[in-house]
Amino acid sequence: MHESFEQLRQREFSRLDRLGHVYLDYTGAGLYAESQVHANADLLCNSVFGNPHSRNPTSLAATQLCEDARSRVLTYFNADPELYEVVFTLNASGALKLVGEAYPWEPGGRFLLTADNHNSVNGLREFATAHGADVGYVPLGPDLRLHDVEAHLAGAERGKHNLFAFPAQSNFSGVKHPLELVRVAHDQGYHVVLDAAAFVPTNPLDLSRVAPDFVCVSFYKMFGFPTGVGVLLARRNALGELHRPWFAGGTVRFVSAQNRVHLQHVTGRAFEDGTLNYLGIAAVSTGLEFLERIGIGRISAHVMELTRDLLDRLAGLAHGNGAPMVRFYGPSDMTNRGGTIAFNLLDPAGEPIDFRAVEQRANEATLSLRTGFFCNPGAAECAFEYPDEDAFRCIKTLTPETFNIQVFSDCMSDHPVGAVRVSVGIASNIADLDRLMEVLGSFRDQGAEPGFGAALPALATVD
Repeated sequence: MHESFEQLRQREFSRLDRLGHVYLDYTGAGLYAESQVHANADLLCNSVFGNPHSRNPTSLAATQLCEDARSRVLTYFNADPELYEVVFTLNASGALKLVGEAYPWEPGGRFLLTADNHNSVNGLREFATAHGADVGYVPLGPDLRLHDVEAHLAGAERGKHNLFAFPAQSNFSGVKHPLELVRVAHDQGYHVVLDAAAFVPTNPLDLSRVAPDFVCVSFYKMFGFPTGVGVLLARRNALGELHRPWFAGGTVRFVSAQNRVHLQHVTGRAFEDGTLNYLGIAAVSTGLEFLERIGIGRISAHVMELTRDLLDRLAGLAHGNGAPMVRFYGPSDMTNRGGTIAFNLLDPAGEPIDFRAVEQRANEATLSLRTGFFCNPGAAECAFEYPDEDAFRCIKTLTPETFNIQVFSDCMSDHPVGAVRVSVGIASNIADLDRLMEVLGSFRDQGAEPGFGAALPALATVD
């Protein structure tokens, strides 16, 4: 019989209650279980590992750790090793950069991405543009869901290299975008990049059923520890079309300085620059085993139950005059969504309360949530209904030296320049939601304190 999630919290995450923390930023990072840390410490204290780029005993031991982790990753995602390779990276952003710098962009080719995407995906457009490829965005419709995707996919020139990128789950709104888009894009002549970073912490991804060419994942988002390790899962045939613009230690079989030639690895190791984070990679298998012991299906059900409860509570918040206190960005129901909720609080007149005031009160209550754009400007611009001309005018008047949230807010006048995001996860419970509602309820029949914006230090970025 499975232990309850409350028992799991007491056994693996007792530090939350002991230290008085409420953690509601699982989309930002997962929390590590105590057993993961103990297992990793035991491994390190009872083994000797060296740089895997050698054949001595400690190197071979480290190499075996990395190979075992590759196998575990393929098994976890049900990826056929004949079809997929595992490339270890720093994180999901590092995996995306590998694709962007090595993809054979060309004039007449196309890079199509959804407006709802992390900035690490938006950044790929710089590679595409630099090599003459066309760049296009699929817009968002109601509830921040994708609108008319097939029409935007149509018309790609066959025989050219075309790339389509979308997130399995939005890190902004929690929307789950249809995984069927992988097949649709393939049929239209595209390679597909699937950003699975926000999806896989609470959902199964079966690569025998969904077959994107490239999948990026950050392990710290899945199970908290280790940080600094991610993965690019790449189909072998697609990986073979990438051309790296440089080489480094670990990516080559042979280099001659005298004759200026090199022989690249022909496997995914050609994309693993320098010495792998082999001690971090050693903890990946433990993290995957932790999730498997609990069951990703059970984790998903737990998160969905809490999300449903939280949505109902947020929708029920009202001022004394009956005006709602919450404006949702994205779906306010459970249809095709995950455990991430973006919103702003409203004052009794229906005007948004500065998200920084909400963050400040949450901080005072030792409650971790997130505010801003969440590194997803496309979803934010759609959610906040920015007129193109106003946003463009404000952006053109700013420089990296002068930009901060207050200046941008003043320029955008009545439009929000950030939101509040809460996300539940494996260790969340009802008491966490109660604490959140206490903080949000403190704004009932009032707004932020007078002069609040001026009293805050200017923030450098819209994150």
